Amino acid sequence: MKGAIDVWCNPFTPSGIKHLFLDNEEVYFMMGIQWGRAGNMKGYEPREFLAMMDRLGIEKVCVPALKQAFYRKNKMGADFSYEEIAELVRAYPDRIVGLAGINPFERMEGVRKLEHAVRVYGFRGAHIHPYGFGLPLNAAEWYPFYAKCVELDIPIVIQTGHSAEFMPSACGRPILLDDVALYFPELRLVAAHTGWPWVEELIALAWKHPNVYIAVSGHAPKYWDKSLVHFLNSRGIGKVMWGTDYPLILHEESLTQIEQLGLKPEAKRALLRETAVKVFKFEE
Repeated sequence: MKGAIDVWCNPFTPSGIKHLFLDNEEVYFMMGIQWGRAGNMKGYEPREFLAMMDRLGIEKVCVPALKQAFYRKNKMGADFSYEEIAELVRAYPDRIVGLAGINPFERMEGVRKLEHAVRVYGFRGAHIHPYGFGLPLNAAEWYPFYAKCVELDIPIVIQTGHSAEFMPSACGRPILLDDVALYFPELRLVAAHTGWPWVEELIALAWKHPNVYIAVSGHAPKYWDKSLVHFLNSRGIGKVMWGTDYPLILHEESLTQIEQLGLKPEAKRALLRETAVKVFKFEE
């Protein structure tokens, strides 16, 4: 089937939701208590989840093996194994896309793990959640991973903008990707979570660099900045792609609100599918 593609959907199984949200005190406090989204934290078996995807016309979801550190504690907040996500990819290779989360402190061992995830497990991209590691996106520790992504010809999805958890937001400021895009012009950079509150900064980067794209994950469409909606509906057609950060934003909720934005047909097609197909090379 051809349908919408979600470029950031967190592990959705009961064990995945438990690991990322229910057992993660900072994330649960932020999402469940502060934002009142505890009701979203329900895990689904893959067949149930795919039935929901079918009902809503969703072709694929990109699921990261998330590596998220606690900034104020000397431990990982989320540390999904590549093998856990690979099981989902093997079972549903046309519907579930693996993204290899990066821990920069694993250094060259981590680079080799990334290559293994792509060549052996069939992952189609990498993923960075920078804040808990305390490293800005243009820090030297990330560069070996960026270089490996170029070598493997895969995109990298990066959370940008502020951190809702108790972590330094400056690590994810979009302008930091200016250095990265200049140094790695072949690297397809997907700046996720709209870059808020630096949305226009991210729009400027996406307009400047052919290899920088925006993903709208983590924010309900009804709250997207007007400048972002204007960009994706005009000169930014082909530069913005859909994502949810499920279960923070539910798929049906997001798709319903997108219908209310009044987008041009070509802009909606690019947002929901065509840009992701191009960036992830799904049809090659």
